[in-house]
Amino acid sequence: MTVEELPFWLVNVPREDWPSKCPDFLINANAKDRGILSTPDAQYHRLTWPEVQETIKTNRIDLLQRVPSDLRRYMSYNAKIKSEYGSVMEFVVKERLQWTDLTPKALVPFSAPDDIKTLYNDWPYGLDEKIVHLVVWTKFDLKDDPATDDLTTQARREIDDYVNETFCKRVSPENVIWFKNWKSLKSIHSVEHFHVMLYNPDTSFISEITNGDVPLSNKV
Repeated sequence: MTVEELPFWLVNVPREDWPSKCPDFLINANAKDRGILSTPDAQYHRLTWPEVQETIKTNRIDLLQRVPSDLRRYMSYNAKIKSEYGSVMEFVVKERLQWTDLTPKALVPFSAPDDIKTLYNDWPYGLDEKIVHLVVWTKFDLKDDPATDDLTTQARREIDDYVNETFCKRVSPENVIWFKNWKSLKSIHSVEHFHVMLYNPDTSFISEITNGDVPLSNKV
């Protein structure tokens, strides 16, 4: 059986590990995910840093995708934590952020360190492996414009200022870029966050900014 003839739920799975039927966590996969899962890892193109920059600058963040086998692992793990915690959000708050209270300490965004936590993206996209993908979680809202499903000008300026102060003083600005998912693309709702990508940063800085965090994809 050729790859083209395989059902999407068998691609990238060693023959000896083939399940007899589609796993429950893949049954309701949408058309986009099925298309990715149907692609052999060897045929997947990891985005280069210039491609990542262009994708984010043109606001085509819907084009950021995971390596097919990583997407499968991501979907499998999400199904597991939903069954154990009730939702991905509950897992993130309890186990990853370890926040017991989501009420911000300060009225002004980014003014209280306890209202912010930076961690690795647990299941990063398929990018050049020199690119580090972090997520900045906040207890305060980052305001969206309902008309555009995008950040307000003020919220964008606040994030810009924070990224410049926190990241661009330690990493060359041309090697730093950030984005916030549209509401329609968020995989985790109700916990505010935005993404920061760094090209070839110093590993000691990453350990410092994440307090020694390790992404879940490296653990499971």
